[in-house]
Amino acid sequence: MTVYLTPPCTEPVRAAIRAGDLGMITTPAQGNRIEPDYPTLAFDNGCFGNGYPGDTEYLTWLDRNKAHAPRALFATAPDVFTGAEDGSDAEATIDRSLPFFPRIRDLGYPAALVFQVGCEDFPEHLPWNDFDVAFIGGTTAWKCGPEGRDMIREAQDRGKKVHVGRVNSEARYRRFAQLGVDSVDGTYITYGPDQLLPDVLAWVRGYRDQLPLFAA
Repeated sequence: MTVYLTPPCTEPVRAAIRAGDLGMITTPAQGNRIEPDYPTLAFDNGCFGNGYPGDTEYLTWLDRNKAHAPRALFATAPDVFTGAEDGSDAEATIDRSLPFFPRIRDLGYPAALVFQVGCEDFPEHLPWNDFDVAFIGGTTAWKCGPEGRDMIREAQDRGKKVHVGRVNSEARYRRFAQLGVDSVDGTYITYGPDQLLPDVLAWVRGYRDQLPLFAA
């Protein structure tokens, strides 16, 4: 089952996270309280946008929350995203992330590498032994195209968990759920929780209810 992760922006959303219908994703800038009865969590660095606090501050934040690490799907190593289509983000991300993997693991979290545009050009040279989760980032066109699909399969074939970021539509959720990814995240709910929470719950439950049909 593909878990949908969202910021816990209202009490109904928090209730859905407690019930296990959704998972929580948080960044240092969000400042969301992590409740002890949230069964599924993920820790993102906030590099997409302007939410990254700095290397020391990020590790301090993870350390402060390490009691929650046993329930965490991952914590992302810092990455580089410029929206480039020439592969420069992939190499820059690996260089930036490598020193963080052992430190994230030492705090008890599964370490995630953010896959960026261009990593499909050298999959055999990715530091597979150094991280635990493949976080599919990159541009929308890349992650939703054949390159993103191929990197999902590459990671799965190597026994890695796979997460996909910025999943803000039912079509995109269904695409990645059908590819068998372990989790996705999006901010869709935050733009109108009362109206949009039922939408996301319907995506998840509708796909879950169809799984026996796919198996058959």
